[in-house]
Amino acid sequence: MAEPKPQNLGKQAEEIRHLVRIANTDLDGRKPVYYALTKIKGVNYMFSNFVATAAKVDKHKKTGLLSDGEVKRLEEAVKNPMIHNPPAWLLNRRKDAETGKDVHLTAADLDFAKDTDIKIMKKIKSYRGVRHILGLPVRGQRTKSNFRKNKGKVMGVKRKPGAKAGRT
Repeated sequence: MAEPKPQNLGKQAEEIRHLVRIANTDLDGRKPVYYALTKIKGVNYMFSNFVATAAKVDKHKKTGLLSDGEVKRLEEAVKNPMIHNPPAWLLNRRKDAETGKDVHLTAADLDFAKDTDIKIMKKIKSYRGVRHILGLPVRGQRTKSNFRKNKGKVMGVKRKPGAKAGRT
């Protein structure tokens, strides 16, 4: 006997896309837009909220239910946020060293800029650059008990070969 098909799935279940590609990143179609956009490297909650508002897309709508036009507007807003005049504090690269402009970088551009900045710090031998060269923590963390991978295993006190194990 054949099983009955569920009838209350509705039109919504048929149209949902499980993967939506924005800015060369696959986003989960079951999650809301503002949360799904955070999976793009360089996009946090505040920036995803700004992007959804700038693209005129409901941020609570499921990503898989977006139309092609909405996806295109979101991708444009992620790639070129400066056309929507975001506040400066929202951008992840303010006053760029080369251009002096405020920009927002995502994905591969963000990785490239970070690597370039570290190379420059190493080249000019700034304090942070020297810490990068030595493989030590850069932001002032303690090094006595943490970051032992750079120093080797912790060893106890060595006894002399003829010493007794303990006092009696």
